Amino acid sequence: MKHLLKLLDLTPGEITEILDLADELKSELKNGTPIPRLKGKTLGMIFQKSSTRTRVSFETGMYQLGGMALFLSANDLQIGRGESVEDTARVLSRYLDGIMIRTYSQDEVERLADYGTIPVINGLTDLFHPCQVLADLMTMREYLGKDLSGKKLCFIGDGNNMANSLIVGGLKMGMSVSCACPENYRPAKAVLDFAAAYGDKFTLTDNPELAAAGADVMVTDVWASMGQENERAQRELAFKGYQVNEHIMSLANTGCIVQHCLPAHKGEEITHGVFETHAEEIFDEAENRLHAQKAVLVKLLG
Repeated sequence: MKHLLKLLDLTPGEITEILDLADELKSELKNGTPIPRLKGKTLGMIFQKSSTRTRVSFETGMYQLGGMALFLSANDLQIGRGESVEDTARVLSRYLDGIMIRTYSQDEVERLADYGTIPVINGLTDLFHPCQVLADLMTMREYLGKDLSGKKLCFIGDGNNMANSLIVGGLKMGMSVSCACPENYRPAKAVLDFAAAYGDKFTLTDNPELAAAGADVMVTDVWASMGQENERAQRELAFKGYQVNEHIMSLANTGCIVQHCLPAHKGEEITHGVFETHAEEIFDEAENRLHAQKAVLVKLLG
């Protein structure tokens, strides 16, 4: 494992190793015995998109591991004034031990990795969100047991970066995955091609009730992601009926947990009642961004 660009690149064993290490690091922190595994290491964090959880969790994680994180806004870098991704990668490789980037294009992340000589971590692109889904899988293991095989994950909403990464992560961990999306908002072709190899363990439908039946994990995300604000009215029409509500939850298995990567628009993709009933799971998920990403950092920079 040289980078974390997308979960498609990782084997089930590599994902499990990250999750096991994340559990260990979380336990160390809670017990007050953290080990500075990355003492003297520096992570550069490039942000083309704004962030709450990604910035705070990576910055805090590097501090807890004994290293340092540098916040690099696109407005502050020459990349924001036309310097190529390739040259940026080669320059930053001379200064840093790793790069985390949160941006729009997956191609930009891949080119950073191709031209740099240090590990690159995808903090979010329009196509994939691997760090978030590692935190989700960590949370699922905490609530459902470390062996997720045979459990059912249901995603309802936009076939966006979250859906793409959840499908890959869930299937690689032995789960069955059902995804309910409107016809024009389906997951990426590369992801659907990957999922096709899993046969009936993956279901794509436009029927949320069908997708929710027998679920052990219910996941949703906002209808209009960052950069799609001008599509809000159109998306509100398209996603009417694609809400995680009390009726949808009644179709899931008893004990079904709810995950949401946040921020949540309560009353749209999820009702206020379902969100608050499952708030403990959702904010455990948010906390686990810290622990899962620390595991990634140790694996790549340690």
